[in-house]
Amino acid sequence: MYHQVGEFERPESHRATFCHIRRFKAQMAYLCRLDYRVLSLQSALDGLFGNGKLPRHSVVLTFDDGYENFNQNAFPVLERYGFPATVFLVSGLLGRNAKWLAEDGRQAPDLMDKMAIKKLRSDNIVFGSHTLTHPLLTRLDRSRQAREITDSKSALEDLLGEEVKFFCYPAGDYDEKVVKLVREAGYQAALTCDRGAATPHENPLTLPRKAISFGDSLFGYFWKLHMKHRKKMQKRRDL
Repeated sequence: MYHQVGEFERPESHRATFCHIRRFKAQMAYLCRLDYRVLSLQSALDGLFGNGKLPRHSVVLTFDDGYENFNQNAFPVLERYGFPATVFLVSGLLGRNAKWLAEDGRQAPDLMDKMAIKKLRSDNIVFGSHTLTHPLLTRLDRSRQAREITDSKSALEDLLGEEVKFFCYPAGDYDEKVVKLVREAGYQAALTCDRGAATPHENPLTLPRKAISFGDSLFGYFWKLHMKHRKKMQKRRDL
């Protein structure tokens, strides 16, 4: 799980929402040189829950919020290696800034506009929904929850001319009622901010991820990929 990719001063907080471009380049080179299998989200879902099979050391790259710095910084690196990725868009704020960060007293970087999104759309870059305005869904009434979840899907489908299959909960905020609305909206899978690796024992609508943080060295990157949450994963396999 990534958010912003670029050049940043050392952040004092929210470190899991920043990745310096230098470290991002090193991380992608690491995946390439050590023969990881970087899969599309769809391929991973087929392997986890369908008739497919996951290769050893499979990873999926996801980027939340749809920042313009994904277009400027992350995409050229992904393109160099031919790595697929899924980017989750806040459909009501395309071409504007991340106003939810400004409301929290933080810097609000620009989000990709429609032209950039259409240009990036390919077999390797898939877009998913991250609601209309990036609210904390559990704090909304049911009708507003439904609009944020359903209308964002419709808006992106109109823009992209194809089905939007994937959803991501803003700030990882969800409960059973929110998950039910995501299911009813017709999403195939939804991603959380719960920390861990996805296994066949997961609910496809509450998939965990591993957050890559500003301070992650290559050793830290390796540790998160292979060591962190290992006991939790083993317990799930033993169920």
